[in-house]
Amino acid sequence: MNPLHFKGELLYPYRMKIIIRIWDLPIRLFHWLLVLCIIGSFISVNLGGNAIQWHAYFGYSILTLLLFRIIWGFVGSTHARFISFFPSKKAIIDYLQGSSPRVLGHNPVGALSVFALLFVLCVQVATGLFVDDEIAFQGPLAKYVPGRVSSFLSEIHEGNQVVILTLITIHIAAIWFYKKFKGENLIKPIITGDQEIDPSEAANYLPTDLGRASKDGVLQRGFALLILGLIVVVVGYYMTK
Repeated sequence: MNPLHFKGELLYPYRMKIIIRIWDLPIRLFHWLLVLCIIGSFISVNLGGNAIQWHAYFGYSILTLLLFRIIWGFVGSTHARFISFFPSKKAIIDYLQGSSPRVLGHNPVGALSVFALLFVLCVQVATGLFVDDEIAFQGPLAKYVPGRVSSFLSEIHEGNQVVILTLITIHIAAIWFYKKFKGENLIKPIITGDQEIDPSEAANYLPTDLGRASKDGVLQRGFALLILGLIVVVVGYYMTK
């Protein structure tokens, strides 16, 4: 019996699960830091008062993370790249009809959710830079636009919170649905980085997918840290200018 090698581990068909690295460490850290920052942002804005400054700090942190994710979506590891899971109309229809093969990482519908959430978060941080409540907080770019523009963007910033909460609720519901009715644990891979596949189900995946493990070595992580560091410097400079 010939052994199969995935992520440097020795696995024997029909005896052990196939383990493939899907999410690299930078993506996993991005995901969980984003979760913490979003939670902190909602808590601080509802506390009001001096906590609004913490709301701004969380906003700058989310901006930094989003800029990193956008860049990493083009230069990151295999399954982190947008091109690897950008959903086409045909892919979405085939998936909904149940006629598409299983995929590693984001399925077409899940990809729509990811892009939607990234978009509304980008809208949130962008408008937040122009917010001026005339009491406790003024965004760093508010002084560069007329008051009516700042007020308009402030309204979008406030109303967009409902969209963000709705998408997050759908995201959590989808995780529960896949766990409850499809037996797929979507949380574990984003913690460990690995996708576990029963050898008996390997035929449901494209062979090319099973051979596309994401790189997650020292060089990959160092490159991600360099990108993040540069973004922190740029964002920090313009936020304190």
